[in-house]
Amino acid sequence: MNTVGKALPRVDALGKVTGKAKYPGDFNFSDALIMKTLFAGRPHARILSIDTSAAEAVPGVVLVLTAKDVPNNEHGLNIADQPVLCGLGSSKSGADVVHFVGDQVALVIAETKTAAQTALGLIKIEWQDLPLVDSLEKALAEDAPVLHVGHETNIYHHNIVRHGDVQMAFQGCDAIVERDYETPVQEHAYLQPEAGVAFFDAEGRITVVVGGQWTHEDQEQIAHSLGLSKETVRVIYPAIGGAFGGREDMSVQITLALAIMKLKEKGIQRPVKTVWSREESILGHGKRHHYQMHAKWGATKDGIIRAIETQIYSDAGAYNYTSTKVLGNSTLLASGPYDVENVAVDAYCVYTNNIPGAAFRGFGGPQALFMAESQAQLLAEALGMDPVEFRMRNLIREGTIQSMGDVIPTGIRMLDVAERCALEAGWTKTEHGWQRPVLEQSENPNVKRGWGYACGYKNIGFSYGYPENCAASIELHGDKEIEKAVLFHSGAEVGQGAHTVFRQFTAEALGIPFEKVELHLSDTASSRSSGSVSASRMTFMSGNSILGAAKEVLKKWERGDRPAREDYTYYAEKTTNLDPVDGHCTPNVAYGYVAEAVLAEVNTQTGQVTLKKVICADDVGKAINPQLVQGQIEGAVVQASGYLLLENWKQKEGKVLTKELSTYLIPTILDIPEETKSVILEYPEPRGPYGARGMGEMPYLPFAPAVIDAVYQATGKRFYSFPLTDEVVLRGLGKISD
Repeated sequence: MNTVGKALPRVDALGKVTGKAKYPGDFNFSDALIMKTLFAGRPHARILSIDTSAAEAVPGVVLVLTAKDVPNNEHGLNIADQPVLCGLGSSKSGADVVHFVGDQVALVIAETKTAAQTALGLIKIEWQDLPLVDSLEKALAEDAPVLHVGHETNIYHHNIVRHGDVQMAFQGCDAIVERDYETPVQEHAYLQPEAGVAFFDAEGRITVVVGGQWTHEDQEQIAHSLGLSKETVRVIYPAIGGAFGGREDMSVQITLALAIMKLKEKGIQRPVKTVWSREESILGHGKRHHYQMHAKWGATKDGIIRAIETQIYSDAGAYNYTSTKVLGNSTLLASGPYDVENVAVDAYCVYTNNIPGAAFRGFGGPQALFMAESQAQLLAEALGMDPVEFRMRNLIREGTIQSMGDVIPTGIRMLDVAERCALEAGWTKTEHGWQRPVLEQSENPNVKRGWGYACGYKNIGFSYGYPENCAASIELHGDKEIEKAVLFHSGAEVGQGAHTVFRQFTAEALGIPFEKVELHLSDTASSRSSGSVSASRMTFMSGNSILGAAKEVLKKWERGDRPAREDYTYYAEKTTNLDPVDGHCTPNVAYGYVAEAVLAEVNTQTGQVTLKKVICADDVGKAINPQLVQGQIEGAVVQASGYLLLENWKQKEGKVLTKELSTYLIPTILDIPEETKSVILEYPEPRGPYGARGMGEMPYLPFAPAVIDAVYQATGKRFYSFPLTDEVVLRGLGKISD
């Protein structure tokens, strides 16, 4: 292969390291107006009146918009349950109620930032505070206020899985472990806060330049909320400073478009720009879901898992966002990467007045696998069996039927990945089974060391009946030879290197040099829908779409078309939604497989957990660009270490206490693992382009249970919730008390 499998330089590297790359906040127009957003600041209240007259009188203020100005005042990726602006006079029932502190209430468009900010402070709102539901416990109470119109309780979604006879299976188990688990909220903390600019392009379309993860979905939601046809709306993604799932939902897209539409109605046709502060970003976009889970697992004395029973409660927060889809992943992974004949899962999405739960790297997998892998550790210990040996007896393999009643698609390499990771960490495979490595302890008697181990798998692509597809268009220019190939694709580049991989796929499929490929990307005006950069799907889906387009356009080139062009859409194999009775379905097209081992030190005097070494074995199918794969592994490990050890989200009475990066601490270079070894395995995925699987989320999945196990091996104390801050560890070790 000429380009695939090689660590070619990123197509966006030079622009980013020199500062020439333009992010949404870098687009400036001499006549642009500035937009500022008024957030609710209250977690649950009814708006009785809004008076904007004083704000409108501020010199330099051009326009103030409220709920009455939104043609179709609703949006939502899966359920349109959120108003664009909360307030009176809206087309949406219940839009006069704010459900969390980050609900948007009004927009001020002005000549300057100062004028807009001054005007925000002069908007007078009469509030009626409503009963606060700021926890799962309050939301699930019998007398809980029901937060959303049209619902009888705050539970608005329930996944059910019934596979085999769980209760009968428990009767035949020799060991049963039962525990409660809890996982925290996590902030995405991407480098670039929400920002964008909107204007009318040369063809009169509302054009929004913004950061996101799916241009065409943004286009569709803008059009829906403004009562317009999609063809009148254009979305462009420039450079994007990170996403991790947090840009799947709306932030400034609709409000920017609304602003220029309403200005035009007043005879003003000027661009409008907005840039959120870090505090506005933290308050205004969704977070990783807080979960509470209960698990009961049983196994026979020969180490075979026979029964799993689980309940999962997801704090969806104020609105659905992607919560129902996130819960689908958790429902499947509640039984871990194991072949178990008897499984019962009940999983619930619950409305509260907290910041909404949203997509975040792993998409429900980290929460469920923390529970599942902790249960596997507990069962292995109860049986006196090495945890790797226990896993090897139960891991999924070709022909395994999942808890949802479907045979897992071929290409399952969970056993190979788990074995390679264990060997890299020093486990040995003997005639008596797998054995843990002997670990040399620190000379400091207060510092204890331990190896932890965990593994998992996750879907590649959209799930549960979504008609998964991805479009690509290729033009070939030249005479006798191809002098230039132009790829039109809407897939987003959020830092992962997707656009570099697009170019590699195109060059390889056409048999031309990498440099002869020209990219036209992430613009709804020039490319068709690629689907979202999420679900570890873009390499898999874009590759198949590009390969399909290349194959067809070469046929046209060979018959003499000059230029030759092909518009191709790749359609993945069909999946089906969960059956409402037993949950049986075909959930996913393909999967990726991962295992991690972590060597940790615990200072029993200070409570500090130091990650000495992380080994991540990841089956990527085919590493299209090995350097980018390694970057994804290392980035996921750092992000997961923050989730587990450092990031301590705090809310009180529905209000966020950790609303700056000075109080919500993310890992710095002094906090990350001392060594991360990326073990890149290439077992071809039968349906993948050149055998590639998706892998961006996989290294995140088993990290928390692996570290938790390492801490247990070091100290003898197992934790069932996190983050493991120094204080939490010391309390767990009995060194401090309330």
